Amino acid sequence: MAILGPSTDYTDKDFDAINARLDNLIDAAFPQWSDKEKASFGNILKELFAFISDVLTKYQDAQAAEAFWGRVTQRKNILALCKLIGFEPRGNTASQVELAISLAFAVVGDTLIAARSRTKTESASSPVIFETITDVTILAGTTGPVTVQAENAELREEVFSSTGLPNQELRFTGRPYLDDSLELVAANGAYTQVENLLESTASDRHYTLVVDQNDRAIVRFGNGSSGTIPAGTIQATYKVGGGASGRVEADKVVKIEGSFTDEFGNAARVEVTNPEASTPALDRQSIEEIRLLAPQRLRVQERTVAREDYEINALRVAGVARALMLTSDQEDGIAENAGILFIIPEGGGAPSEDLKAQVLTMVTETYPNTLTFDVEVQATPFSTIDIQAMVYLAKGAVAATVDAAIRDRLARAFAITPAEEDVDAGLTVGVDFGYYLTTEDGDPGTIAWSDIFNIVRDTTGVKKIDPGPAGFLLEGSQEDVVIGTFNFPELGTITILNGETGLALV
Repeated sequence: MAILGPSTDYTDKDFDAINARLDNLIDAAFPQWSDKEKASFGNILKELFAFISDVLTKYQDAQAAEAFWGRVTQRKNILALCKLIGFEPRGNTASQVELAISLAFAVVGDTLIAARSRTKTESASSPVIFETITDVTILAGTTGPVTVQAENAELREEVFSSTGLPNQELRFTGRPYLDDSLELVAANGAYTQVENLLESTASDRHYTLVVDQNDRAIVRFGNGSSGTIPAGTIQATYKVGGGASGRVEADKVVKIEGSFTDEFGNAARVEVTNPEASTPALDRQSIEEIRLLAPQRLRVQERTVAREDYEINALRVAGVARALMLTSDQEDGIAENAGILFIIPEGGGAPSEDLKAQVLTMVTETYPNTLTFDVEVQATPFSTIDIQAMVYLAKGAVAATVDAAIRDRLARAFAITPAEEDVDAGLTVGVDFGYYLTTEDGDPGTIAWSDIFNIVRDTTGVKKIDPGPAGFLLEGSQEDVVIGTFNFPELGTITILNGETGLALV
């Protein structure tokens, strides 16, 4: 006869449940053991086993969850899932800026400012550093200025010695690695990066590269049959840095490192500034972004055919936050065999001509579309939503603090790319293109008045919102806001009034 009866509740694995099951086992095997509350060694040992089992099952469940796209939380594990489907997450991108370099006073000879000269902002604790991309010379007897492009990236060089063995692996120390920046030369010649070595022959100088969870690059060479084994000294040159924090406004780059002389050795005092703001840059793709984009690769494969394919492939372009493709099937004003691809850049606003060109290339050449189909990439028109709220403050609340908190919560709720923690906390109002907000019955898409009301009402320091007809208004009324088919909702003017005085809160 079985000591324990059958159990089918595989989720019953916490301390109390395991302890109870051990009690049942003890009752069946040792009926004379009746005092399970006494602080005896037997009871201590029993509870120790229950505790250890509780901890182990928690780790087992967590590890099992990491194997699924919808539940993975660790970057190392989601990168492993990406390898299974051939998806390469994007790393940091580097901001670029045009520098104006001049001399404080003229010197008798030409003054060379070499490539990779480091310039930086004023901050002493965390300056933003830009390195010049090319050499630039200030001619004798002049003070400039001369212009040169610089990037928020640092050039690194590392030297390795080949072991002569197959499947060698190099691990670089610099991070975060910037995509496509590696130049690799061994004693037997320069090497080229490929996606894999399956089609490499014994004479092909190829390597593969992956970026680990710590943003360090790992290079792997072939075995002599699939890819040539490198020989002698291996020289690697690559770039690190980048990220969204590398963007600077105009006139913020004010320092250049090092001392300079003209061609005759005379000291030259070099000055630098940036007349215009730097270009935008992006941080590496987050786990949430990877979780969304990686499975789409299985659907799109290597072409752009269906309407959704255009949106998926547009989002592959660095700097594109949202995309919507419409054809004559969705919008009567669009011609047959044609479509309009609306895009929104990171940070909102209108996309640059360069970004639109990159998207068009991605959906027509990199991932070819149907030859007879014409596509046009356009900026997205926004539906601006003005908000007015009359609030009463909780006891002890500071008006300026509450005002700032309301504006911050609204900005996060209308974010083009919501932060993962805001989504988990319910601090969103479902902003999307009107096409995707349209109901199944064909009713126009809307942003709900109640959703935005709740964002303001739930702000710390807000006691209540005035219940009157002017207490909370969207676009001047207490109604949901209709969003056009190809429009995207955008936060407009925010007016916050004090319910006690009827005047502006601050």
